[in-house]
Amino acid sequence: MGIVAVAFARLADIAQLGLRRLLLVSSWWPWLLAPLGFCCIAWLTRKFFRGAEGSGIPQTIFVLQPQTGEGALRLLKPHVVAGRMVLACVGLFCGGSIGREGPTVHVGAAIANVFGRWMPHDGTGAQRRALILAGGAAGVAAAFNTPLAGIVFAIEELSRSFEERASGATLTAVVLAGVVAIALVGDYTYFGQPAVAAVSEAVSPGTFLVAIAGGLAGGFFSRLTLAGVGGLPGVLGKIQRDRPALFAGLCGLAVAAIGAVSGGLTYGTGYAEARSILESNVHLPWIYAPARALATLAASLSGIPAGLLAPSLSVGAGLGQFFADICGQATPVPFAILGMCGYLAGVTQAPLTSFVIVMEMTTQHAMVLPLMITAAVATTISKLLSPSLYRTLAQRYAG
Repeated sequence: MGIVAVAFARLADIAQLGLRRLLLVSSWWPWLLAPLGFCCIAWLTRKFFRGAEGSGIPQTIFVLQPQTGEGALRLLKPHVVAGRMVLACVGLFCGGSIGREGPTVHVGAAIANVFGRWMPHDGTGAQRRALILAGGAAGVAAAFNTPLAGIVFAIEELSRSFEERASGATLTAVVLAGVVAIALVGDYTYFGQPAVAAVSEAVSPGTFLVAIAGGLAGGFFSRLTLAGVGGLPGVLGKIQRDRPALFAGLCGLAVAAIGAVSGGLTYGTGYAEARSILESNVHLPWIYAPARALATLAASLSGIPAGLLAPSLSVGAGLGQFFADICGQATPVPFAILGMCGYLAGVTQAPLTSFVIVMEMTTQHAMVLPLMITAAVATTISKLLSPSLYRTLAQRYAG
């Protein structure tokens, strides 16, 4: 799993580098690449790789449900996840605001399922689900280099329960994936090691401000995503239903337009923009967070393979920086870290995963109390606006 995650990351980096080089030649390239690329990717996904659309986390959640049966394993076919990896990288080259970490969960679950076929079966499917759960957790651990977050993600988001028989397999898979990833790329933190003053380790009114904003923004994003996936009204809804490839092209056109308005800041995963805020104290324009969220929404609705985790973290960093500027903070870093946690919790409604993943990615263990409060408040507010995004999307595969 660690090898595949690193290979996926390298392909994604190459795709984004290719787009950046094209942008140096002309800023008009996304206007061509995004509509045509999204149209072709959506057509290929529906024609040859059904189950590869979207994040990949809902598919994994659906397969883990005991009542789904063997038929659900079609979502974990090797060619589906292989197509997901390739098409997601093509989507990044076309300028999509998409992440690779969610898709890596799907890939990890599929790899674990393949190995599970070689093992003796217990007749109940529990062993198979335990391996898939372990593979999904390993995907998070290897993609972000956050082993603890991988375990918490498996408990909170993938299974919503922790079966004792699955715990050993999950822990083993997470540790092995992390070791392999570190062996290949070295020991690193996903967003570097931003400097944070000691005063930022305490809970302040700003903590609640960012938490509320993250919950509102994340919950609103989830509600819009679920409404859009369920079917848009009017002419757009008809095109979405009858001409899905054309609709994906229109979503790509929206991505290109948003990128042009934002000065090219919304193309790709958002990793570079978030890291620039955290490590270099770069002040991005106020429009960055809403523009990145809109670009991510357009990519999600298009039906192409598109993860949400990395773009959500980037939106959160931009949101936190915005409030840091409003509050006259000397540095945007603490608010950006809280913003990442709050917005991610608002989107996923997984508070434990959100604060652990941000804490591990930024090595800000001293900020654990503000992060926990931010995640809890944001999740509570998000639940008032929207049902669980991943769980609701997972139910679409029941039909």
